[in-house]
Amino acid sequence: MTTTSSGPLLECRQLGRVYADGQHQLAVLKDVNFSIAAGELMAIVGSSGSGKSTLLHILGGLDKPTSGEVLFRNEVISRWSSNKLADWRNRELGFIYQFHHLLPEFTALENVAMPLWIAGKQRTMALEQAEHWLAKVGLANRQHHRPSELSGGERQRVAIARALVNKPAMVLADEPTGNLDTTTANQVFDLMLQLNAELDTAFVIVTHDQTLAAKLPRTLHLQHGQLVTATVDAD
Repeated sequence: MTTTSSGPLLECRQLGRVYADGQHQLAVLKDVNFSIAAGELMAIVGSSGSGKSTLLHILGGLDKPTSGEVLFRNEVISRWSSNKLADWRNRELGFIYQFHHLLPEFTALENVAMPLWIAGKQRTMALEQAEHWLAKVGLANRQHHRPSELSGGERQRVAIARALVNKPAMVLADEPTGNLDTTTANQVFDLMLQLNAELDTAFVIVTHDQTLAAKLPRTLHLQHGQLVTATVDAD
């Protein structure tokens, strides 16, 4: 997939998601419309149950909308085969979660190299790239430690390195600082801002923390599954 000069990187059109609960239907997302430009930095905020995580899963092709569509570089991703979706997630997307989801039996270096191995990269080259990214997130001296030997902030830094090792077009982060203390959360958040500026990778960050979201140039607000306001920094 190559970047095109026209149109957004990703776009949601009249996105809806309904879950069946017995005889009842629960509308989690309702008519959500927005787009994300290449290299853009954006927060999605809302209270628990507002539909933030569901929206992020649909953006990443991990769930399908009940109505509407998601386009990536003008292609409707719901029309892709499961193999094409998996390949797209590996090459074009990075994921960061509240819980790091690192593999406990592997070192930090091996965890970061994993997406490259999945993509079929040669082992030595993958480890070299993983080493580079661990150094970039300030963990050059922790690469041979397993997750149980790392602090919470260090584990999230490893997760960030893993998300970026394939140089994706976009990173989707679901409450990436929600499991950290305030000081560490700010450090991790600032690291993501720094990497966004350096790499021109788009970041979509779901958070309930209004203080952290205020650091971003654009914020979408979800309430009961609907986009109620969108704020953009005048700068």
